[in-house]
Amino acid sequence: MTVLALLDYASVLVFALTGALVASRAQLDLVGFAFVACLTAVGGGTVRDLLLNRDPVFWIAQPAYILLASAAALLVFFTAHLVESRQRWVIWLDSFALAIAVSAGAGVAMQMDQPAVIVVLMGMSTGCMGGLMRDVVCNEVPLVLKQGELYVSCAMAGASVGVGLTMIGLPPLQALAACALSCWTLRAGSIAFGWHLPVYKSRPPRN
Repeated sequence: MTVLALLDYASVLVFALTGALVASRAQLDLVGFAFVACLTAVGGGTVRDLLLNRDPVFWIAQPAYILLASAAALLVFFTAHLVESRQRWVIWLDSFALAIAVSAGAGVAMQMDQPAVIVVLMGMSTGCMGGLMRDVVCNEVPLVLKQGELYVSCAMAGASVGVGLTMIGLPPLQALAACALSCWTLRAGSIAFGWHLPVYKSRPPRN
C-alpha cells in the first residue's frame, strides 16, 4: 500500500468519525449516520479526483474506503452517548482529519505533476469539502465559514509548505509530513488559543 493510499485511509476514517458525531447531534438513524459519515469521509477526495480527471475516483477504485467509513459510523452510533462534549470531539478530530486530507490531496496532485497552484488548491479541496458537505447537510454552521476561524487558511498554508519544500528538493514524504504538521499546528492554535485572521466589519458610509 502506498503512502498516499494510507493518507486517504486515515483521512477517511477520521472524517467519518466527525460525520457520525455530527449525525448523533442531529439524532439521525443508523442509515443517516452512515450517509453523513461517508459523505464527510470521501467528499473532499471525490472533488479532488473529479477536478483532476482521475479515473476512477479513489473510493470507486477501492470500495474499502466506503466500508471503513460505514464501520466508523456504526461504532459511533453505539458509543456516541458515552462522549460528554461531542462538539469538542468533532472540532479536534476534524483538525486531525484536515491535516491528513490536505497532505493527501497535495500528494496526489504532486504525483500527477500538477503545477504548484493546482497542488495547493487540491490540498485545500480535499481537506475542506467533506467537512463543508457534512455541516451543510446537517444544518450546522460550516466550520470553514465560522467567523474568525483559521480553517481554509490552515489548509492553504499547509499545502503551500509542502509545495515549497518539494521545490527546494526535500523528498515528497518529508514534504507531506511537514504539510500535515504545519496545517494541524495552525488549526490547533486557532482552537486552543483563538488564533484568527482579521474579519471584515462594516462601517457607516462617509458623507
